[in-house]
Amino acid sequence: MASYFIRIHAKINHVLRQIKQILLSVFCASSKGTAETKATETPSDEIFLAPVKIDGKWGYINKAGKIVIKPQFEDARWFQEGLARIKLGGRWGYIDKTGKIVISPQFDGAGDFQEGLATIELGWKCGFIDKTGNIVIKPQFEDAWNFKEGLAMIVFNERYGFIDKTGNIVIKPQFEDAGRFQEGLAAIKLGEKWGFIDKNRNIIIKPQFDSAGDFEEGLANIELGEKWGYIDKSGNIAIKPQFEDAEDFKEGLTRISLGGKYGYIDKNGNIAIEPQFEKTGDFQEGLARIKLGNKYGYIDKNGNIAIEPQFEGAWLFQEGLAPIQLGGKWGYIDKNGKMAIKPQFDWGSEFS
Repeated sequence: MASYFIRIHAKINHVLRQIKQILLSVFCASSKGTAETKATETPSDEIFLAPVKIDGKWGYINKAGKIVIKPQFEDARWFQEGLARIKLGGRWGYIDKTGKIVISPQFDGAGDFQEGLATIELGWKCGFIDKTGNIVIKPQFEDAWNFKEGLAMIVFNERYGFIDKTGNIVIKPQFEDAGRFQEGLAAIKLGEKWGFIDKNRNIIIKPQFDSAGDFEEGLANIELGEKWGYIDKSGNIAIKPQFEDAEDFKEGLTRISLGGKYGYIDKNGNIAIEPQFEKTGDFQEGLARIKLGNKYGYIDKNGNIAIEPQFEGAWLFQEGLAPIQLGGKWGYIDKNGKMAIKPQFDWGSEFS
């Protein structure tokens, strides 16, 4: 009977991982082969491409708006460390920036490359491959996340732990939940409370919080009594729990929620931009997306409207451009709000 429930749990985890992949990019599955491409530029990490969806298929454009990798994939994601994951025939593989398939679609699921390795899923088990497509850590885990700071979080027997790049378990699976290592510490859940450990398995901040996020710019968001605040790396309360929601710090500011509206605070806990928006995003390249009157625009770090709310959808600025939606189609604007690539795509994502 126990083995039956373990199998059921594994199936549930499989479905949840599939849902997670869809939600992470809100992206939307032909056979193995070489991808068609119109690219003429010299391959380089300095060539920035963005995945776009046209007539149900995914391809890539450059910053001039030119299609350089023909839409042909069932799904496509950002380039990370020179490769992007794509889906063909219901399987995931990887292409380079010329559109060449360098790792044939063969995996049930796949993650982005980080620190030279990428998570893959085969037969409901997760492992890791290198950039040649070789399996370097065999699929054996119920779930796995990308490497960060030399360690990857994994789930084994319904408990969270960490492995190194050889696949050795360095922190045994023992936690009810966990976060990835960030700035030397990782959030862990024990006995329904959250704390933090270091890479030597030491509990640095004892489990005491109702929830916890990653450290970013020296602070981590934590929840106590249904209110969110921030701690420093010693576990001291740096900003007292008082917010309905709180995110990670980016570029010196973080978004918070008060009275059902979103604004921003600085690292001293001072309100830097009054809560007034229906939705907000992280600051990136000096601007953050906001939602007002059911339309999206952008503000600067002083809270000034830099680009008037006018879009049906909007994402972060990356490499000087941001995807926006107008009239049901996606295009790209520059930091002055000028249309750089006219809305024409069924979906568009950031450049990388």
